[in-house]
Formats: sequence, C-alpha cells, structure tokens
Amino acid sequence: MKVMNRIGLLALLIVIGSALIYSTTKNVAYSKYHKDYPLEMDFAGERVPTSLTDVKERLDREMSININMNSTTSLLIKRANRVFPIIEPILAKNGVPDDFKYLAVIESGLVNAVSPSGAKGVWQFMPETAKEKGLEVREQVDERYHLEKSTQAACEYLKRAKEKFGSWTMAAASYNGGMSGLQKQIEFQKSNDYYDLWLTEETARYVFRILALKEIMKNPEKYGYLIPEQALYKNVMVKKITVDSTITDLADFALKQGINYKILKTHNPWLRDKKLENATKKAYEIHIPIEGYQK
Repeated sequence: MKVMNRIGLLALLIVIGSALIYSTTKNVAYSKYHKDYPLEMDFAGERVPTSLTDVKERLDREMSININMNSTTSLLIKRANRVFPIIEPILAKNGVPDDFKYLAVIESGLVNAVSPSGAKGVWQFMPETAKEKGLEVREQVDERYHLEKSTQAACEYLKRAKEKFGSWTMAAASYNGGMSGLQKQIEFQKSNDYYDLWLTEETARYVFRILALKEIMKNPEKYGYLIPEQALYKNVMVKKITVDSTITDLADFALKQGINYKILKTHNPWLRDKKLENATKKAYEIHIPIEGYQK
C-alpha cells in the first residue's frame, strides 16, 4: 500500500512538474514571439482601419516579423539616431509629415543601398526619376547618394503624389507601386482608399511595414530593444567646402584636407569616381569631418 502511495505521489509530482514546464515554456514563447501593440494606429495623421479583419492581420504580420528581426531592427534603431536628424528638418520644411522618415527605413535600411532594378541611395531613386527631380546622375556624380538632396527630391515626389491621390497613405503606396500603376488600379477597382485596394503583394505590405517600423522604433524598449545611448550611431562635426573646379585626384585632395580617401568617400558618397571633372564650374559642397577620426 505504501509502495502504491509513493508511486501515486511520484506520478502526481511528474504531472505537476510537466505542467509547470509547459506553462513556463509557453509563457517564454509568447513573450519572445509576441508583444502586444496598439491597434489604434495612424499614418501621417490618417487612421488605420484595423477594425477590418484583413487590415488587422496584415498589420500583425509586419509587427510580428519586425519585432523578431533582432539584429536587423537593432541596426535600424542605431542608424536612425544618425540619419533622422538630417531627414526630419527637410521633411518639415517641405510640409511632408514626419512619418515619411520611416518610408526611408523600409526602402533602404537607412544606408546607400542598391536594388537589383538599379534604384540607389537611402530613398532608392531610379535614374530617370532622380533626374526628373533635379538630381545629378552621371559617372562621376550620383546625387541619389546625397542624403540631403535626395530627401528633398523625395519630398517633391511625395507632395505631388499627395496632390494627385488626396491622401498621404496613397502617396506612400505610390512610392512603391508608382503613380501610374496605382492610378490604373484606382480606375479599375473604383476606389482610392489604400486599405480597400487589391494590390501587388509588395505594395499591399508597404504601408504596413512603415507602420510596424514606426511603432517599434518610437517605442524600442517596449519591444525588447534596450540599446544604450553609447551604442547609437552618431554624426560627426563637418566643415563644408565649396568647390567649383575640377579635382583631378580625390585622394590627393583628401590628404590636403587632413583626411584620407576612405573618409572623404564615406562622408561624400555621391562622389562616384577617383576624380571630379567640372567643366561647367558647378558649385559642389564637400563635407570634411573635423572630429571623430583621431588616431
């Protein structure tokens, strides 16, 4: 009888232990892979209709993916500390909502990316679109890599798109799907509401990716991204030199400025060659760092 009681007690302890392990594992998994987030969201002041089932699920997909992309999302937060202070005042000056800085995040990861289709820079302009917006694109100079100038060009595109489509949400969608492509869908589907349109998968996800990164990057600690101040990427002080003549050797030019060629190219990525020919005597502004590179 005592043996049976011991066996029964042992069995009970095993059951309780298993339940506790399951409960703990379940809670850890829930904590790791899911974080509660607000369903009341907006993009550029325009409400997201999360009462619609498909809208709620599309938002959940992007929140779930980006919350758990640990290294990638950490890098975005670090880079934003350096890039956002440059983008934000240009958006504000142009009357473009601040939320569009997150469009740059999903376009390029806030680096001078190059897409398979040939789009380049933080704002991912194709050559012809860049030229239409006043950016210089040639063998030796590519202003798609110039953060201030390409941000200005993006503002001009977005303001035109807002005027055409009537909402900032649709303007954002057109940045991915193109104005003509979006217009064709509006005419065919007889709706100009992004959340009511059937679009290609990439464009259908586009605004939701912006929303997800906006929420996470504005509230990083809430989603488990505890990044200390000293780990954030920072801008360094620069002096600006105006050049209106040809520079035959950019490596020599860099050395005369007290830096090296690598540093010159890092701070002026729009310089795409080893020299800068300038027959028209156009004024170029070159950034020379004055701190942060002491050995």
